[in-house]
Amino acid sequence: MAVDATASYSAVILSDGDAALDALRQDPGVEFIDHRAALLADLRKLAPAPGAELLDEPTRWAHYPWRRTVVAILGPNGFRAVRTDRNRNLITTAEQRRLGNVRIAIAGLSVGHVIAHTLAAEGLCGTLRLADFDHLELSNLNRVPATILDIGLNKAVVTARRIAELDPYLRVEVMTSGVRADSLDEFLDDIDIVVEECDSLDMKVRIREAARDRRLPVLMATSDRGLIDVERFDLEPDRPVMHGVLGGVDSAQLAALSQQDRIPYMLRHLDASRSSGRLTASLVEVGHTLSTWPQLAGEVTLGATIVAEGARRIGLGEPLASGQVRIDIGQALDEITEPDLAQPAQPDTEEPAPDAEEPDDPATAIAQAAIRAPSGGNAQPWQIETAADSVRIRIAPQYKSMMDVAFRGSAVAVGAATFNARVAAAHAGVLGSVEWTADGATLLEATLRLGAGGDADLAGLYEPMLRRETNRRLGNPQPLPTDTVDALHEWASREGAGLHLLTDRADIDRAATILAATDRRRFLTPRLHREMISEMRWPGDQPADSGIDVRGLELAPGDFAVMEILRRSDVMDLLADWDAGEALGEDVADRVHATSAIAVITTTGDQLIDYARGGAAAEAVWIVAQRTGLAVHPISPVFLHAAHRHELSELSPVFAPDLVELKLQFSELAGVQPGESLVLILRLAHAGPASTRSRRRSLGPPR
Repeated sequence: MAVDATASYSAVILSDGDAALDALRQDPGVEFIDHRAALLADLRKLAPAPGAELLDEPTRWAHYPWRRTVVAILGPNGFRAVRTDRNRNLITTAEQRRLGNVRIAIAGLSVGHVIAHTLAAEGLCGTLRLADFDHLELSNLNRVPATILDIGLNKAVVTARRIAELDPYLRVEVMTSGVRADSLDEFLDDIDIVVEECDSLDMKVRIREAARDRRLPVLMATSDRGLIDVERFDLEPDRPVMHGVLGGVDSAQLAALSQQDRIPYMLRHLDASRSSGRLTASLVEVGHTLSTWPQLAGEVTLGATIVAEGARRIGLGEPLASGQVRIDIGQALDEITEPDLAQPAQPDTEEPAPDAEEPDDPATAIAQAAIRAPSGGNAQPWQIETAADSVRIRIAPQYKSMMDVAFRGSAVAVGAATFNARVAAAHAGVLGSVEWTADGATLLEATLRLGAGGDADLAGLYEPMLRRETNRRLGNPQPLPTDTVDALHEWASREGAGLHLLTDRADIDRAATILAATDRRRFLTPRLHREMISEMRWPGDQPADSGIDVRGLELAPGDFAVMEILRRSDVMDLLADWDAGEALGEDVADRVHATSAIAVITTTGDQLIDYARGGAAAEAVWIVAQRTGLAVHPISPVFLHAAHRHELSELSPVFAPDLVELKLQFSELAGVQPGESLVLILRLAHAGPASTRSRRRSLGPPR
């Protein structure tokens, strides 16, 4: 097989059974390297797991004539999937695929060598065209990552070989005669982005003039204090070349000038007032004590990094304006400071103020019991008024949240508060009737009349009601005693609601999967995420008398650092764009897996008074479950109070179809019947006491 190894710069891709491959095997001077087992193992380890289109792809062989070596490689799709896997999600798979169609031409392969290799390593293009007439010299090795074995070779060939040994499938074209006036068309034909790194000022201008005619963007790194040029001729076809700093001088005029006469124009472009002192002083010495202007590998590498980011943005259609920018490492180091030693906020150990002693006034005592009721996000969406002979509890619209669809969550909270009021009234021996009002002027209002009645069962829940709390500890799954199950069903039925208990481990695990999926979508829906984070109360946050105290999340100290990530909307936006973030539901899944049972409280009908009735039942179930020693934790999936499909669309437009399906799956799992509406989902666990109790707003003055 006759191959000129001194001129070749691309790998020859071969397959098993090729005659050329068989011939190479017979050549004792050719080395074969076969790591296919390890490569295939790397492919299988990809997450998510690769499909048959990658796993069944035949492997190949890459022949490198200049090395007299043949290397076993994965097929093109599997090779790129594994090689660029560590790019994700800094570059997503979809973005990587799109960038694989970008064609980039680079003129000048000293600085251009590092740029080309960086573009190839990050997978930012599908074709590279490299042009340089010069040959590698020993003095180039201060900044060109080649070796002494490459001295004397064309610089473009050296670069192409290094890229071929990185990615044998990447298309690389080489112009060893460089870019000249008569080869500009060849250099720019069928190209998307131009990177210009020539030494000649007139050629710099000539390339830009030609790129402007073809509406091609041009990038250039100057290797001094991180200076980068961006010229978006694709967006601004009338833009002056070199940003107009050359004063209208064109390439033909520059070519007619002597090297000495070109220096003022070069200094204009470099902006000598801002260039580094060492470079500026060195320019004075060029031709005297210096043979050419100096460059450092670090500056060249920095420039390659910035050019690669510019090419990525252009390739993906992201914003990038024309102009110059300096990313000055030296200045950054001059401004070095001590790191911020502040740790992520940790919850303190301060407990909420204890409840005040029970007042002598029955109406006030009843109102104080009412405000101990649970509510979504601890929003306490009620207004409570006391009189000598009554206590009124109504929905307060100002506390409505997005999850409180059509005020159904508020109605559940008012129902729970009314149940507490009845318990307190029974305890005080002043239980009277409850009157419900729901009209245009009042969303929903309950009026408890104080009388002389009693209810031993309700009164028996008074002390447990005052101790009721949200307990998010994981717990140790155990079967519920039969008498506990019976008591829960009895109280739900007494309050006119339905109770569906999930106690089978397979059902609980299935519920964990569904609820985790809904929680993920809550995180990834911007408005729902903002609202969820706004409910959290960290030490010092105001108002402190509502919302969810982070101490009650029962997180390990290290997990509070993770909370700092979960609070960031920009991170959630990216995860949503990538359709990622499976880990966002893990916390809910872990808690549900550690559950002894899931209680699903339902109501018949979908009016606010129906939800209030369900709220009373939910509070009764909660109090009774905790009285038997269970830890109770409400879980609020996005679909909880969305009774209609259009409401899910309003809550989460992107994920509405998923949420409709998840609600259907959960309802079927829980045995929810047609005509029943979800009121509340409670996680019942065998666990220790909660770390803290939710705070409450104080009662207003009696009226």
